[in-house]
Amino acid sequence: MATRPYGNFDFSDETRLAQLRRIEELKGRIGVMLSQKSRNHAKYEYQGYHQTGYPYSSSNFGSFGNASQSVKSEESRVTGQALSATQLPDETSIPMSEADMDPWYGSDEMQFSDEDLEMHSRDQPGHDHTLDTSDDSQSQRISSTPSKASGLSSNTSADPPDIKLEIDEDTVLHDTNDSASPVSSLSSQLSPAKSLTPAVLQSSVDLVKPKRKRRSTKMIKVLFSELRPRTSIPSNIPHEELARQSVEAALSSRLNPFALHHDEYKLLRDHICELHISAYINIRNRILRLWVRNPLVSVTPEEAAGCAYSSRWLGLAEVAYEWLLRRGYINFGCVEVPDMSNIGDRKHKLKRVRKTIVVVGAGMAGLGCARQLEGLFEHYRERWVSAGEEPPRVVVLEGRTRIGGRIYSHPLRNQDSRGIPENSRCVAEMGAHIITGFDHGNPLNMIIRGQLALHYYPLKDNSSLYDIDGEVVDRQRDKLIEKLFNDILDRASVYRHHTTMPTTAEGNRELIEEGRDPSGEPGPIVSLKEKGIGSSVHGPLRENNAPFEQVPGGLDKLTGKAHLVVGSRTKTPATIAAAAMGWSLTPDQVAHRHDLDLDKVVTSSQYPTLGAVMDEGVRQYQALLALSAQDMRLLNWHFANLEYANAANVGKLSLGGWDQDIGNEFEGEHAQVIGGYQQVPRGILEYPSQLDLRTRKVVTRIAYDPKQGMNAIAEVICEDGDVIEAHHVVLTTPLGVLKNHSIVFKPELPSWKLDSIDRLGFGTLNKVVLVYDEPFWDVDQDMIGLLTDASFKNSLDQKDYTQNRGRFYLFWNCIKTSGRPVLIGLMAGDAAHHAEGLSDNQIVCEVTQQLATMFKQITVPKPTETIVTRWGQDRFARGTYSYVGVKAHSGDYDAMAKPVGNLHFAGEATCGTHPATVHGAYISGLRAASEVIDDLLGPIVIPTPLVPAAIVNKTEKSFNSPPKSMSSAPLDPSTSLIAGETPATRQDRLEAFETEILKAIFAKLGPRPARPGRAGANPFLLFSKDKWADCKAECDKARRAALGTPLAKASRNEIRSVLGQMWREAGPDVKQPYLEQTVSNRAVNHESATTFQDRLAEWDAEAMSIRREYVQEHPGILSHDEEKEMWKALGVFGGVDRKAKRMSGYADNSGSENGI
Repeated sequence: MATRPYGNFDFSDETRLAQLRRIEELKGRIGVMLSQKSRNHAKYEYQGYHQTGYPYSSSNFGSFGNASQSVKSEESRVTGQALSATQLPDETSIPMSEADMDPWYGSDEMQFSDEDLEMHSRDQPGHDHTLDTSDDSQSQRISSTPSKASGLSSNTSADPPDIKLEIDEDTVLHDTNDSASPVSSLSSQLSPAKSLTPAVLQSSVDLVKPKRKRRSTKMIKVLFSELRPRTSIPSNIPHEELARQSVEAALSSRLNPFALHHDEYKLLRDHICELHISAYINIRNRILRLWVRNPLVSVTPEEAAGCAYSSRWLGLAEVAYEWLLRRGYINFGCVEVPDMSNIGDRKHKLKRVRKTIVVVGAGMAGLGCARQLEGLFEHYRERWVSAGEEPPRVVVLEGRTRIGGRIYSHPLRNQDSRGIPENSRCVAEMGAHIITGFDHGNPLNMIIRGQLALHYYPLKDNSSLYDIDGEVVDRQRDKLIEKLFNDILDRASVYRHHTTMPTTAEGNRELIEEGRDPSGEPGPIVSLKEKGIGSSVHGPLRENNAPFEQVPGGLDKLTGKAHLVVGSRTKTPATIAAAAMGWSLTPDQVAHRHDLDLDKVVTSSQYPTLGAVMDEGVRQYQALLALSAQDMRLLNWHFANLEYANAANVGKLSLGGWDQDIGNEFEGEHAQVIGGYQQVPRGILEYPSQLDLRTRKVVTRIAYDPKQGMNAIAEVICEDGDVIEAHHVVLTTPLGVLKNHSIVFKPELPSWKLDSIDRLGFGTLNKVVLVYDEPFWDVDQDMIGLLTDASFKNSLDQKDYTQNRGRFYLFWNCIKTSGRPVLIGLMAGDAAHHAEGLSDNQIVCEVTQQLATMFKQITVPKPTETIVTRWGQDRFARGTYSYVGVKAHSGDYDAMAKPVGNLHFAGEATCGTHPATVHGAYISGLRAASEVIDDLLGPIVIPTPLVPAAIVNKTEKSFNSPPKSMSSAPLDPSTSLIAGETPATRQDRLEAFETEILKAIFAKLGPRPARPGRAGANPFLLFSKDKWADCKAECDKARRAALGTPLAKASRNEIRSVLGQMWREAGPDVKQPYLEQTVSNRAVNHESATTFQDRLAEWDAEAMSIRREYVQEHPGILSHDEEKEMWKALGVFGGVDRKAKRMSGYADNSGSENGI
């Protein structure tokens, strides 16, 4: 497969071996056995299913540019902990170096040099900050931020480090059968996974158990205003290309690349002018670019400041970084956020009492929130330590014995897998099943493909529909009926509620697309400007009088979700529309231009439903078209698919709001995770350190503080009698649990919250899992559709189809994701509720009979294993996902999300933009974490001034002595202007004089001392430098043998991964020289760091003396007032390296530093 464009990751075969190796290591964190047995997984045979090659995709995140473009890279480091393996009998834990987590992306022919190992070389002016990537387009940002998954400790604090391997006990949670589970119980037997290292590179090593949690790497924290701009700007990429990549990064983060998010707008409207919005958006997009390019490592404040072209924009960079960090747009998921504190804990007497945050529920919302809070608390650790406190602890309470909530990958009895990686379990998805597109902002993209590197299988819409007689439905007839269904749905959409867009402000699209910062007079701030006339600030959405708009364009067969297309606001008469679809109508019918009249059914009820309107549309079309019984079955198959998407009969859906989330769909291929969707919550739980999870804690009562005072305490009471006090509680239980009143709240929740709980619906979707020894269906088809008959055979009455149309209407072929011949039949709409009252045997017999009809040419065997879900009976769910009920208000999802005092809410039913989805649940967890951190630390602080006055640096205008016309002219004390001098020439004179002063300083002292880096502080990189050539030769040899091609070469990712494996398996005698060299290098770095401030102060003092001498040697250039202003500016901003701020006091101008 070819490398995908930016926004996706790389699925090319060249990265397969490296990716599989990394996945093997990560599986130790998420519940898969590991062993030392070697096997090369360069190629898989899809045994028994007549398919070779890879029947799945995996993750190796890609880059933006083409092969000729290399981008800024930083040093990857090795740090202290190995990932744990599953604690099962005869387990083997494999220590994992950070090379697998923070990979080094050099080229195949990469030659290491001292500069390659200099971490902070990016801080040196004029440095390229690039690596040679001439043979590969996968060059990426590699941060200095450490991972917690490695074998060595890389201490970056000022004290000399102790290098050692740390070991400790650790346990990994496994799913066990739960009496409260919605599925039939069965045992799971896991087969051990195998090492993927090529045999030629295997070496013995004593393996140790990893430590459960280690201290985060300390990083020196500095003020944003002291950081350097431009350090994150690649010097060899045109600004237009950088801008394109940054715009794409914003699109891949659910943000408008040309406008402020409405939350950003509220934050900045009183502090920013219209002109500076473009500068802010440019910086924000560039920060997102860093994160999207490599989500394995955190974006640091230094990197964020480096996204500004000029020091003038550092305030904007600080606000953008803080907002993106707190709101969960960067540094989320399975990534370590380093401790940014510069205060040692031992220097402060820490209080014994520390705040506690309790998260109720270990589904995607709960685990995502807890993981995000852990990262934020680590990032802001200094705030608590400086106050003598430890950062808050996060406790996750889960009523089940497993994690994942409505994600449940049930292990199959037979673990003899075929066609999937050997370290993957054979499972069936009881709950969430499909990833509905990776592109344009799905956070699961970063986690599944960019961090956990899970294998997944991209789905294809290649289904066949079987009629009740077992015959395959004609595709052309199916397409014709689908067009008719979409037309009816489109006509029903006329009655949708029109939502108002939140207030925001746009930047200058041309500047943002070209990557240029604005210049000119700033103008008034946005909040004042929007009160005037002619503002580009966009308020609430105005009535759109255009003839075209975004209208529903039908349903996605894979998900049943509606999507938007550009269409006409005015609907074509039904006869004209039917003729355009391909239906045969008489000339008289077409001439009469007959249309549907749906207004009567809409106005006949106070709460009209989508089902009632669509049923009426079907009946009126029946009067125009000769619809057969098969046509009715086909129409109702699409109804069933719509009910699958909403987990409810269409008669329960609000006509005006059922698709209130339309337009927020992610793009790209839909997919299933190979080996189980539950690997995602497991990864979030375990990496970078295991969360404090307490299972079998059934919460029955929550006493909270609705006013949220300074010392507000909530109590969470569990079924077993445990009482946990918390300063904040995040409740992530499903809406069904809240509707069932399973938790008592003291005081009672406010009426506005209870009303939303009551009005929103919570539906049910059930499945029947059928496992066979051999497949009897076409294994290349991912879906198999089945039409169901009406209650009365061959009926033409629409209401006769309602009850049964969702009964086994679709089968998922899971052979390529479960490793076993598995079919999963869906029961949607009314059929899902009906199934809850039937026995397993009744359901299995019925579905087997249906399959026998579909495949009548063979004898359909009995399944060897069956599982039936009953989510409505699960006490921890009471259903599957939410929908917009008939009485729901447009703001109910937002009301569900709104906190009450120190009680916060998360879960898919609190995410109005992405309800009923796994990614929606995760996004809601990020939002709840943002609320908690804001409550604990207060809102984001806006620097004052946000944007200092602008200065234009015109270094080309310099002189050795003042012009005669200036030096001889008398000064006007009242204006500080030489007689006859204009303000513009005065500005040029002052800036030229300042330039000459700086030239004199730099000529005598050289550049101002830069903050020291950490050259050679990574033993793995030193090892890689020595072993690269030998490793490349071995990998090339293995590659040629695998492909049978004499000129084949191993990719750089493959070489890098093998180097990581070599380092992990190397003995102490091999590692010792590199460890010693690292210790020596760190000692040098430490000495340089301890003398840095002294050298800096000495340089500044000498520079000030040179400045005084220069001013004295050139009298008459500055007036008395101008000289006074110069010294005043230096006293305020101090430091000769901050030229713009130093000059702003006496050489100010309304222009702007463009920095390009």
